[in-house]
Amino acid sequence: MPEDGYRGPQVCTIVGITYRQLDYWARTDLIRPSLADARGSGTQRVYSYRDLVELKVIKSLLDAGVSLQSARRAIEYLRGNLGEDIASASLVLNGSGSVLAHSDGELIDLVRQGQGVLNIVPLGGMVGEIDAAITELPPREVKPTASAPTTARVAKAGG
Repeated sequence: MPEDGYRGPQVCTIVGITYRQLDYWARTDLIRPSLADARGSGTQRVYSYRDLVELKVIKSLLDAGVSLQSARRAIEYLRGNLGEDIASASLVLNGSGSVLAHSDGELIDLVRQGQGVLNIVPLGGMVGEIDAAITELPPREVKPTASAPTTARVAKAGG
């Protein structure tokens, strides 16, 4: 995993979302990049590995039919109550709502009183999907910065 995080196009490839979705979610504070936020034209957002996991959770909730508003409440609960232990839990989805199943078997309704359970999504599996997508990324090109010389300078002897 790159120490300097993941930029927008990489995030979209890894998580399976469009750049438009990623941009909207950042602008509406659903998920802000934790390593570097955009600071105007020409700057890029940089997301951490944990951000990737949260984005994958959001995408899975939306794919299961959960509204964006409900997904927002669910991810806020996960952040506040699971912290770094997010991959140890499973989400139990029932179409329009979602329920968090802790690893100890305790069920907590994230959206409303749960009804019939249709699908269980182990969050640890999402971590595996993210890792696989990262290894498939093409190597990143290193572009010279304005402050870095683009050609080697030869020191003159003497003086």
